[in-house]
Amino acid sequence: MYALPDQMVRSKALARCGLVLLSLWLCIQSVPISVDKTKEKPKEEELEPPESTDTGLHYDRYLREVIEYLEKDPHFREKLKNANMDDIKQGKLSKELNFVQHNFRTKLDELKREEMNRLRMLIKAKHDVQEGNVDHQALLKQFEHLNHLNPHTFEVDDLDRLIRSATNDLENFDKERHDEFKRYEMMKEHERRERLRNLSEEDRKREEQHYEEMKQKHANHPKVNHPGSEDQLKEVWQEADGLDPQDFDPKTFFKMHDSNGDGFFDESELEALFTKELEKVYNPENEEDDMVEMEEERLRMREHVMNEVDTNKDRLVSLSEFMAATKKAEFHEKDQWEVS
Repeated sequence: MYALPDQMVRSKALARCGLVLLSLWLCIQSVPISVDKTKEKPKEEELEPPESTDTGLHYDRYLREVIEYLEKDPHFREKLKNANMDDIKQGKLSKELNFVQHNFRTKLDELKREEMNRLRMLIKAKHDVQEGNVDHQALLKQFEHLNHLNPHTFEVDDLDRLIRSATNDLENFDKERHDEFKRYEMMKEHERRERLRNLSEEDRKREEQHYEEMKQKHANHPKVNHPGSEDQLKEVWQEADGLDPQDFDPKTFFKMHDSNGDGFFDESELEALFTKELEKVYNPENEEDDMVEMEEERLRMREHVMNEVDTNKDRLVSLSEFMAATKKAEFHEKDQWEVS
């Protein structure tokens, strides 16, 4: 049986679907820089910070380490706080690397050398397995997140490449998931037809009838509320939170479901809101329900809400964006979501 990678069946997709590179940077401004020392807890009582979600990129560790050291530089941190998406994509932010303190630049140089060595080891391992002639320098070109022609120092071009690669890879990640799902559906149908072809005429008719019955049974499900609508959120408020729908308050709802408390709905937090709706259609115990299809539907729901609510396209929904969406006429519409 053809099976999708784990990333396709996990309910919380990686970007995936946590804080992506650009979103992580843009969210720095929501983190308080100054701390009231009188309110600090003793160290033994301090909670460990929440673990950030892996982006799923093959250079995730390198990406995060670069961010970590850039955040430590006061000048660069200030620029990050005031950066917008256009500045980041156009490479304006990358040029600020020229003003980063020497000790941080030295550490970035070290990180780049380690990443270059990691890539060389991967290439060598591939070469050893294939036992063929490999142009290592040519293979390094496929790793576009750094400048392989200068393997020793971390320069403006490296930061620009890293930003552009992460932006492009993460923006295309959903498309790759959709494409993987299409391949899964095609393979599933191919296997079904091959199975029918090897059956007798009588068994084939019986199998076809059973298949149509399962399709009809799957289609007969309760109404699915439009993702992000008032009815959909109120259902979560009532069924998942155990609260009276008459007392529904969007601001309170947002804070309750902002699970990491950063002031934003990231992609995984949004996807978690659709579980109740998906349970109306999919049940892992039912023969007719495919859980891989459920995750594709979850992705469709999240994409729809992001397109409607994420006005600055940073792959995060801020409280202000969320509140603005609840004031639109579409928020109160009662239309049903059509499951694909």
